[in-house]
Amino acid sequence: MEYIYSALLLHSAGKEITEEAIEKVLKAAGVKPDSARIKALVASLADVNIEEAISSAAFAPAAAAAPAAAAQPAGGQEEKKEEEKKEEEEAPSEEEALSGLGALFG
Repeated sequence: MEYIYSALLLHSAGKEITEEAIEKVLKAAGVKPDSARIKALVASLADVNIEEAISSAAFAPAAAAAPAAAAQPAGGQEEKKEEEKKEEEEAPSEEEALSGLGALFG
C-alpha cells in the first residue's frame, strides 16, 4: 500500500510519478524501496487517468444508493427493511470499491 500511497501523494502534489520520485517518498517515510515493485507501479500507471479512477471509485456506491433511497414507498417498516437488505447485497461496499481502485495501481 505504501507504493500506491506514494503515487497518490505525488499526484496530489502535482508532481510527475516516476521511479525516482516514488523511491524518494518511500525513503522519506522510512520504507525500504523495492525497485521491482516501483517499476511495476510506474508501468501500470502509465495509461491511467488517476483523477478519473479516484472519482469513479469514490462516488459510484454513493450515487447508486441515492436514487434507491428516494424510490422507497411510504409503506411499513418490514418492507423498508427488506429493501435495505436487498440494496446492501446488490451495492458494492465501500471497502470493495476501494480495493478495486487498488487493483488499478498494482
